[in-house]
Amino acid sequence: MKETKIKITKEDLKELKIAKELLENPGLAAKITNFIGKPIENGLEKLPQKWSAKLGKITKNSLLKAADAAVFTMKNTSKKKSSNIFHTTAAAVTGGLGGFFGLPGLAIELPISTTIMLRSIADISREHGESITSIETKLACLEVFALGGNSTSDDGTEAGYFVVRALLAKSVSEAAKFIVEKGVIEESAPVLLRLITKIAERFSVQISEKAAGQSIPIIGAAGGVLINIMFMDHFQDMAKGHFIVRKLERKYNPETVKETYNTIHI
Repeated sequence: MKETKIKITKEDLKELKIAKELLENPGLAAKITNFIGKPIENGLEKLPQKWSAKLGKITKNSLLKAADAAVFTMKNTSKKKSSNIFHTTAAAVTGGLGGFFGLPGLAIELPISTTIMLRSIADISREHGESITSIETKLACLEVFALGGNSTSDDGTEAGYFVVRALLAKSVSEAAKFIVEKGVIEESAPVLLRLITKIAERFSVQISEKAAGQSIPIIGAAGGVLINIMFMDHFQDMAKGHFIVRKLERKYNPETVKETYNTIHI
């Protein structure tokens, strides 16, 4: 007997459209460009030649520290609405410090900013019905850092929300299985490191764009504050879109949600 698909309601379809508008909109670079009034590529070209390798290491370490300090230690106790203002303000302060010290300050600022963002992402996940004590939810929070929106460096082959999720799916599944079997989080576990590395590859693109904006001489500390506000706001949007989709996937067949998502025009 052929299985009948449950049709998505008008209310849920409206929410799914909001999610797609958040997830597929122009990324961080476009927002920074609007702020500083010049293409972010100019700033990217001025970054030191050895910056890419160093940035990759900083980004990976920041994700590992944030995972250990934030989402993996959070409890499923808060029933309050996620405090975006609190987290954005905290990120703005660290952004000011990062802007003041320039590129060298990023190694100090980024782990703090990433931890604050991960806390905010976890709050948003709980607001959309996730249980933060669930390993799957914790890993879904980390996935958000790979969801950068349309980036200046995307070539079209790795862009798109469901494409990115598919790229991470195997690593997420292996990490979840390992953590459940061991009963503990081991930062040095190869399966977790593989997942973090994959996420860091995409997250580092956004970090490069943030660093490029802050490296422009006229930006300085004040600009660093505003760029970090945009940075935080950007990933809060990614989190909202991500957890709306996951909420609907729990209600409907995930394939139905994906098919409907792909038919929505924005």
